[in-house]
Amino acid sequence: MATAARSLHLQGPTPSKPSNPSHHRLPVPSHLRPQRRRLAASSSDLTSFPEPAPATNGVHVSWAAASSVAAAAAAIDVDAATEAELRENGFRSTRRTKLVCTVGPATCGAAEIEALAVGGMNVARVNMCHGDREWHRGVIRAVRRLNDEKGFAVAVMMDTEGSEIHMGDLGGAPSAKAEDGEVWTFSVRSSDTSLPDRIIHVNYDGFAEDVKAGDELFVDGGMARFEVIEKLGPDVKCRCTDPGLLLPRANLTIWRDGSVVRERNAMLPTISSKDWIDIDFGIAEGVDFIAVSFVKSAEVINHLKSYISARSRGSDIGVIAKIESIDALKNLEEIIRASDGIMVARGDLGAQIPLEQVPSIQKRIVRMCRQLNKPVIVASQLLESMIEYPTPTRAEVADVSEAVRQRADALMLSGESAMGRYPDKALSVLRSVSLRIERWWREEKRHEALELQDVSSSFSDKISEQICNSAAKMANNLGVDAVFVYTKDGYMASLLSRCRPDCPIFAFTSSMSVRRRLNLQWGLIPFRLSESDDMESNLNRTFSLLKARGMVQSGDLVIALSDMLQSIQVMNVP
Repeated sequence: MATAARSLHLQGPTPSKPSNPSHHRLPVPSHLRPQRRRLAASSSDLTSFPEPAPATNGVHVSWAAASSVAAAAAAIDVDAATEAELRENGFRSTRRTKLVCTVGPATCGAAEIEALAVGGMNVARVNMCHGDREWHRGVIRAVRRLNDEKGFAVAVMMDTEGSEIHMGDLGGAPSAKAEDGEVWTFSVRSSDTSLPDRIIHVNYDGFAEDVKAGDELFVDGGMARFEVIEKLGPDVKCRCTDPGLLLPRANLTIWRDGSVVRERNAMLPTISSKDWIDIDFGIAEGVDFIAVSFVKSAEVINHLKSYISARSRGSDIGVIAKIESIDALKNLEEIIRASDGIMVARGDLGAQIPLEQVPSIQKRIVRMCRQLNKPVIVASQLLESMIEYPTPTRAEVADVSEAVRQRADALMLSGESAMGRYPDKALSVLRSVSLRIERWWREEKRHEALELQDVSSSFSDKISEQICNSAAKMANNLGVDAVFVYTKDGYMASLLSRCRPDCPIFAFTSSMSVRRRLNLQWGLIPFRLSESDDMESNLNRTFSLLKARGMVQSGDLVIALSDMLQSIQVMNVP
């Protein structure tokens, strides 16, 4: 009876194998287990680790361990930074919140991208609002080379420009400063030469017709503000009322009588003709995610997913919907259900709704995404001051802490990593704050009372969902060291992530693209491992490989699940 309780297979009874004594041992209480050894001596900062050395298949480990794990490395892949963190601090100290970094002029070199990966970047974002496609191709391929040569698993997200009104390129200047009281001209005139000072090109031909004297113009979600004072043909003269920094291709939002003017973009498509060309480019380059700007309804998401399927048979590119407009909020649930993930773009969203509503809406979106089993990224202005300064404000740290406390899947750096003076320090702040708030959450045993609604439709998926819900509760109650999940398409791993167990989740898959996509989801540590249909064989092989690399040790308590057999087992590492 004890053995049956420890190994439950929902597709029919599977007898336990007496040859493996670990299946018959009772779980070892946490206070009696051997203490995890620390293989690195001093600092827990990932940047202090030595440069990884190549193994036979491009997977990298430390120089000290290279000779002993060469054979094992040829059979299992894990992100080099995550491996270092596991070997340094053990299971409980791994970071659960994922980090997205926008790559820009400050971080586009190979060395800079590697520094971000070592610092904890899980997803590299390229923003199609800036740069040309050749520049973005170079960044995407640099990330892929880094993964192949240095053992990382960084995913790539391509963010479309969208059809909203935005400024031009500022004549090639990286930025411009608008001071209080200055008069600037926003013009729809097209010019092949640089525009004079204080004249900004606007991409929307109907801009001068739509605005009225007295309207307010918000730049980049309120980073600067202007009042319309006069219209002269295609030119609109505006007085700066809130000074700020103007960045190339920043979004423009028009307010009139205390509310946003939405009629101006009612006829603009969500995906522009340029966006479709960029999407073809992203498909050709094999990006892992495409983020769609200014989504208004689920229809455009479904249309894009159908297009991707038709253009790239077998592709599993994830579509991320950016929530940054009033229209998106009105259709929020249907957009989340249609998408593969959500980005809370607070900057542009805050330009369309009262600022005081942004925190509650963020919390609502994060909660709904978790209910519907979709990863959610909290983005925009997390550490805005670190574009210019080496330390964040205390208010920014509190903002980041709240997003982590809400259990968002990921946090995103925009200008901080793309063009900021201190991209590595900004990433370090996100990492350290995430680790501290997550540790506090576990120490305080703050298990949420959130009742997760059923999300599966097929009977098979419903079984997987119930297995994952039970496994997460067992993991917390038994104090296990990790949950192992063997998954072909990542669905069962995502269900486990949704439950937010205290321990990390080791997700094993044979697919490289699934492995990278799982890198966006909370608590998942994705491995690439060739699997068999024999669960016992998979477990024994996994234990052997991970022990050889110093990532687990005998006596560690794990729960193992499989979406192939729809099974759950509790055992100690032999």
